[in-house]
Amino acid sequence: MPKPYYITTTLPYVNAEPHIGFALEIVQADALARYRRLFGDQVVFNTGTDEHGLKIYRQALARGQDPQAYCDGYAAKFNALQEALNLSYTNFIRTTDPYHVAAAQEFWRRCLAQGDIYKKNYQVKYCVGCELEKTESELVDNRCPIHPKLEIELIDEENYFFRWSKYRGALLALYAERPDFVVPANRLEEIRKFVERGLEDFSISRLKAKMPWGVPVPDDADHVMYVWFDALVNYISTLGWPADAETEAGDASVFERFWPGVQVAGKDNLRQQSAMWPAMLMSARLPASKQIFIHGFITSEGQKMSKSLGNVVDPYAVVAKYGTDAVRYYLLGGLPSYDDGDWSEARLAEFYTAHLANGVGNLTARVLTMAEKYGQGKIPARAPDALATAGFWSEYDAALAAYKFEEAVAAVNKFVARLDTLISSEKPWEKAKALEDISGLIYQLSEGLRQVGLAILPLMPVAGEKILYQLGIAVRALGNLAVEREWGGLAPGSAVKRGDILFPRL
Repeated sequence: MPKPYYITTTLPYVNAEPHIGFALEIVQADALARYRRLFGDQVVFNTGTDEHGLKIYRQALARGQDPQAYCDGYAAKFNALQEALNLSYTNFIRTTDPYHVAAAQEFWRRCLAQGDIYKKNYQVKYCVGCELEKTESELVDNRCPIHPKLEIELIDEENYFFRWSKYRGALLALYAERPDFVVPANRLEEIRKFVERGLEDFSISRLKAKMPWGVPVPDDADHVMYVWFDALVNYISTLGWPADAETEAGDASVFERFWPGVQVAGKDNLRQQSAMWPAMLMSARLPASKQIFIHGFITSEGQKMSKSLGNVVDPYAVVAKYGTDAVRYYLLGGLPSYDDGDWSEARLAEFYTAHLANGVGNLTARVLTMAEKYGQGKIPARAPDALATAGFWSEYDAALAAYKFEEAVAAVNKFVARLDTLISSEKPWEKAKALEDISGLIYQLSEGLRQVGLAILPLMPVAGEKILYQLGIAVRALGNLAVEREWGGLAPGSAVKRGDILFPRL
């Protein structure tokens, strides 16, 4: 039976063009979704756009646009990443979608029924860029360090609040019981210490007269929901909660089958994803997320990329120059998964040359050329594994299980180097000239290349498919990866179909 697997990114605000930082997050999630599908899992992969809040409302007004029309335009730009980055998401949710609005309102009602929502006067310093309250300790010279060009605003109005403080003990118990709830461990420790210091109830509404662009609060026409309270609910509304119908008598709903899931988020989302959202779920009497992976920022000369700083890298432009697979491979393997990574096109070019043009691409051409030349274009009889393939897969699996994408890519690159070393040490051209039998070596190299093709399918889907096709294997006909990757899967007698160069030199 296929196992259900649910993974979701955060939803980017539609206040700016897509940038390379979000491309990192969604490619990481896509690699995991593709990896799980190779094992036969039934995958729901969610992404979308966060479309409410003061920041977006002001942007729309500044452009003389209706907020919904403004959001429509930006949502289309984010959805276009699917083609540019070859993304396999199944769901693209917008927080203005009617079904999400209805779900957010039902979620509110459930928290209200638990006594966790109340109204009081609200005075706080607020960063519109983050859409978050800020304490004095979080500000530098009375400015948000993430959005230093924006003035901190003072909000003074009556709002609804969520009793976050009530869930301090339950959150600490969750972190203690599930030490892998947040990955990496230092992020779990960071949020644990934050919660341990004490939680203050947070505002979950805004006066409609001042900020009308939000989900209406149930039974109160004067208020709309605060953007975070609404947006976080997308993780379950996309699964049909609460209104998903049973497909057949006795079948579990989509929500019941797929929740809890894995959330992928940036480090600036740590508090919302791993403390606010779990507390909200507890209030609504719903299970906590399965796991939350927190990645670092892509920086530019050490600074966070942001529109306000003018240092944003356009993923569409980078893809146009280097190709989708190359950009995916660099995002996954050329930057640290847990920490910040500084963007450099020069390093991208070096990575491309070393690991794609001279690595995977060159190996593919060498092996297929030898298979054609010395094997008459047919795969010879099977030969034993001389490449420690099982160890390679153990390293690869462990890396992806721990969200260490750069280690998974490094494992592939090392395996490619192992094949290159085998070619260099065995010198098949010399043995063939001396009329020695090299059929066993050709099989080992061809089967090793098949292993590379399988391993890069989640990372570089097109390149992986092309490698396998040239070895006579159709990706659509693949079975469970656990079986497919056993040594000897390449059938003797299969015809080799050498194609174009995978990664031309820059």
